[in-house]
This record gives sequence, structure tokens and C-alpha cells, in this order.
Amino acid sequence: MFKATVGTIFSDGPAMERIELDSTALAWVRYLPAERVLQVGMHSGMVYDYIDVPLPIYRDLLAAESKGRYYNQHIRSAFPFQRSRPSAST
Repeated sequence: MFKATVGTIFSDGPAMERIELDSTALAWVRYLPAERVLQVGMHSGMVYDYIDVPLPIYRDLLAAESKGRYYNQHIRSAFPFQRSRPSAST
């Protein structure tokens, strides 16, 4: 379930729109191409900012059959992160 156009998803301009995901673990993602930051919102309400994430990783996450599996295998332990503000305020 994507709530953005293909042009938005693959843009490398300003911050991309938040994309709601059909996943049991991940609620939404947003990519900030200028900073190479991937924001991941969890259903628990936690938000994580992953640092120095290449655009192809973001694209592959959106294309993955299982978003949670892709996140666990290719993002979660592969990039430095910091907790961000709760998703209710984004």
C-alpha cells in the first residue's frame, strides 16, 4: 500500500513524502535524499532515523515483498541510527 506517486518515490530532490506501508512492523517510511537519511516509523510509535542510507536501499525496501524482513536484513543493523520524535507528531 503506497500513498505516493512513482515520481515521488524515486525523486532525489527535497524530502520525499511519508509513505504508509503494508507491514506488521513498519508503519511508514520517508527518505531525505540530500541528507541520505531514511526515517522509519514503527507501529509501536517509535521513529528511527537511519544515517547515510543510499537511495537504492530505500527503493529496494519499497519494492520488497516483505518490508519487515528487508528492513531486518538490510537496514536495521547495517546503518547508524538515532531515535527521532514519536510518529504521532510527524
